[in-house]
Amino acid sequence: MREYLLVFVVSAAVTFLATPLARAFALRIGAVAGVRARDVHATPTPRLGGLAMLAGLYAGLEVADRLPFLSVVSQDWSETRAVLVAGTLICLLGVADDRWELDSLTKLAGQVAASGIMVLLGVQWSFAINRDSETTLSLGPETAVPLSILAIVVMINAMNFIDGLDGLAAGVAAIASLATFYFAYEIAVIDGFYRASPAALLAAVTAGVCIGFLPHNFNPSRLFMGDSGSMLIGLLSAASMISVTGQVAYGGYAGPSRSYPSLIPLAIPLAVLAVPFLDLGLAVIRRTRAGRSPFAADKMHLHHRMLEIGNSHVRAVLFMYFWAALVGFGGVAASFSASPLPILVATVGVGLAALLALLVRTQKSART
Repeated sequence: MREYLLVFVVSAAVTFLATPLARAFALRIGAVAGVRARDVHATPTPRLGGLAMLAGLYAGLEVADRLPFLSVVSQDWSETRAVLVAGTLICLLGVADDRWELDSLTKLAGQVAASGIMVLLGVQWSFAINRDSETTLSLGPETAVPLSILAIVVMINAMNFIDGLDGLAAGVAAIASLATFYFAYEIAVIDGFYRASPAALLAAVTAGVCIGFLPHNFNPSRLFMGDSGSMLIGLLSAASMISVTGQVAYGGYAGPSRSYPSLIPLAIPLAVLAVPFLDLGLAVIRRTRAGRSPFAADKMHLHHRMLEIGNSHVRAVLFMYFWAALVGFGGVAASFSASPLPILVATVGVGLAALLALLVRTQKSART
């Protein structure tokens, strides 16, 4: 655990220190977000925060490679090399978009290419749940490769879509990564797996780069992460999700509970990232019904609507943090409980109560 903490701190520190350099570079090359009708910021703001996050990723994985305990991850598994190669490519694609605003089809092609490279280098689902028993099925490459690429592209765009408020995407990704780390580490402890795992390492590094970037990105933001950052953390989140759910044959494992064999472990990463997935799904449906591209930007995301009903920028972001932490850590707690159903019901109940309280408060604010 101490080595994971060291990697987390190094990733956060390097990202924090590199962010002013990324800001200066963005200003120098003109990678600045102007003020458009769909935007919520009032003044032009530089982007390219993904370059600082990429520096934190390299630093964290380099330190891990030199530690006596975590060095086994790069020696025995290929995930870290795959993530570094694909992460660099997706970040460079984002840099080009931050500077020249690429069209949606070009970005999608680049996302598929980077995802495919990461999958072919070793980050892919190898196992799936057998719903008829407490066993797992081994996936062949004809299924594992396209399924993994699809999951990565969806995750990249989910994180990209929620990057609309200062600190929102970085905070949600950090919460998701911390919950994923806890889940991956506890699985190793409970089932006696080796505790140095690609999933836990990637989750720790992802949380580190996000938290290191947040002080510069929280409202009022001095630097946006841009597509270079949002697509990078989407790819990193997908890598840890696939590693924790599709690289280990869980069999009938469901924590202390045997009520839902093998299902809860698979659902944890999806619950952790419920907010960006929900926002992505609603955006695709909304834009498709309107006859527009699913990747066309608008001002109808969940966080935009929270601002419209009277919430401040900071309050809207903090509520999204709360929601992500609630469903993420609530799902993790349920997976390690002998009675998961009451925890899941309580999680949903608290979330609905918080949403109701928020709506009531905003209605009162609107009247005054």
